[in-house]
Amino acid sequence: MKPLFSKVGIFGIGLLGGSLALGLRERFLAEEVHAYDPDPKALEDALALQVVDRVHASLGPWVGELELGVLAAPVGVLVEEGRRLAPLSSPQAIWMDVGSVKGAVVQGLTEVLPNFVGSHPMAGSEKAGVEAAHAGLLQNAVWVLTPSPKTNPTALSTVRTLVENLGAYPLEMPPELHDRLVARISHLPYLLAVGLNRLVAQDPHQELLMFLAAGGFRDLTRVASGSPRMSRDMVVANKEALRGAVEDLRAVLLELENLLERPEELLQAAQEAKRTRDALPIVKRSLLPSMHELVVQVPDKPGQIATVSTALGNAGINIKNFEVLAIRDEGGAIRMGFATLEEREQARGILEGIGYRVR
Repeated sequence: MKPLFSKVGIFGIGLLGGSLALGLRERFLAEEVHAYDPDPKALEDALALQVVDRVHASLGPWVGELELGVLAAPVGVLVEEGRRLAPLSSPQAIWMDVGSVKGAVVQGLTEVLPNFVGSHPMAGSEKAGVEAAHAGLLQNAVWVLTPSPKTNPTALSTVRTLVENLGAYPLEMPPELHDRLVARISHLPYLLAVGLNRLVAQDPHQELLMFLAAGGFRDLTRVASGSPRMSRDMVVANKEALRGAVEDLRAVLLELENLLERPEELLQAAQEAKRTRDALPIVKRSLLPSMHELVVQVPDKPGQIATVSTALGNAGINIKNFEVLAIRDEGGAIRMGFATLEEREQARGILEGIGYRVR
């Protein structure tokens, strides 16, 4: 089957950029995945972990060969980076970003980069860096697309197709609405986690508080364990929308404080909160094993799963994990896990021997 793109460039090979690169490679959506990052260690890790095919420590003519460019740098430098890349880009290339703030980015890059589409996958982790990347991070995630009236419709359609083939769910909305909503469900919880940890750190009984802190406190403050610099840039970039969310939270906290004198009304508020929390959709993501995996490209023909599993079964190889990745019109892929490295390499040889493309 023909991949969606020949060459894709990821500019910023951290958690999100690395996870996207792995998704592109594992689902055979790109012939080559290139990475650029100012951090040599990140590039070294990306290559060693087989997250990308090629790495670049500097910008150059290779940028003009890309069919798709993805800005995955910290949100505070996205516009600046896009402006540096624009003179090097092919006019036919499609560009997108994965930043968590959209208003300023879409406004700053729509007429700078060719065929730019603002986007934000609603996925993340308290862990950072390419070593924490995995393709399952994006699977079943809501991926917000934020076109403007000037967005190229063909580019938007192509990015939507990419998102779907990565196993995520595209959702379109205006950039300003995205920023308002994300301020409430992502950026405000981060500030709240920072505030709760400061409350503990500044208390004269800090050691006792930390000893007493149980699962609830840990769950509520988990997001404070992420990269402080990247999180700072994220909330500052969305400061206007976030100020509105903070004001609304102040009002809610004052209301709850007053309800301490009215237990029945407080119970009603708690019951409403439980209903809201219980109604949140459960997102099941594929947490991929870190070792002994193969991804096999298969044509869109009957019997492919049987052919693969029978070939390995006849050789006495036990498949520990088996997952059919998103099937497209021209074919799809199967991800398999094996108990040992030897079994994986034996399986690779067998499948390549009968004509399958394997990663």
